[in-house]
Amino acid sequence: MDAEFPCTSSDPAAGRAADVLAQRATWAGLAATCCDAFPELLASLRATLLVTTYQAGKLVVIRSRSGRLSLCCRSFRRAMGLDVAPDRIALVTRREVWTLRNAPEVIGSLRTGRARHDACFVPRHAHVTGDIRAHEIAFADDALWLVNTRFSCLCSLDDAHGFVPRWKPSFITDLAPEDRCHLNGLAMHDGRPKFVTALGSTDTPEGWRENRIAGGVVIDVDSSEIVLSGLCMPHSPRWHDGALWLLNSGRGELLRVDPQSGRRDVVARLPGYARGLHLAGEFAFVALSRIRETATFAGMPVTQWYDR
Repeated sequence: MDAEFPCTSSDPAAGRAADVLAQRATWAGLAATCCDAFPELLASLRATLLVTTYQAGKLVVIRSRSGRLSLCCRSFRRAMGLDVAPDRIALVTRREVWTLRNAPEVIGSLRTGRARHDACFVPRHAHVTGDIRAHEIAFADDALWLVNTRFSCLCSLDDAHGFVPRWKPSFITDLAPEDRCHLNGLAMHDGRPKFVTALGSTDTPEGWRENRIAGGVVIDVDSSEIVLSGLCMPHSPRWHDGALWLLNSGRGELLRVDPQSGRRDVVARLPGYARGLHLAGEFAFVALSRIRETATFAGMPVTQWYDR
């Protein structure tokens, strides 16, 4: 899929930054480098990769054009979780949930030279949630589900409210804007929420901070049972190919988990703080943040194993 958001296609600058990082592309001051194989991979998957960065406030569109890397960016304040349906994109920002709709009738008017596109997504609706610090969002059969981190719950949206609480961990006693367990990730299965990740099983304001090294958990939404514990700041659970995958971020690990037995296998060790995961066939796309020595990340195993 070659999507437009809409914007003029960037003109990737061919270069040799290094033997591995062999291509470079820029867009409005944002630069990216990649190996030669990466554009080829996107082309083989017929995929456009979407990445959010909340610090820069950008939705970054990464694609392959004639074997070269191409970028497009759009600004959204504190862009966080996103999900994609065939005709729309849902994006969580600081105080809103944006819906971008595919407008194929617009494609013909885009000034993109010889570039061809399958879709053009344009902003059509913004729902004001307030500052709930939602980390992830997912299209489901019955609703759009959000991980409401500040209120420690899963919620949906309607026209009368900022958000509608739908589920909370059994150890959370009250819905309060206190980030009690840092609920952050959501795995969908058969069109429904199935697993969530949290940085702790705590019920006090920001109580998860007391045991960041080994307090992380995976919770089964249906049973409310903790199916995996002892994790180090877990994020981004995903159900794929009959297994649960997630990022054990504080240790820089990509895990494959059997929720029934609790078995966990380290599939890959990563040189950064991993947040953001998508699986496509046999490939895993993992987003890494720079390792930072802050109050939140101090003492994380990954900060000791890798140079910054």
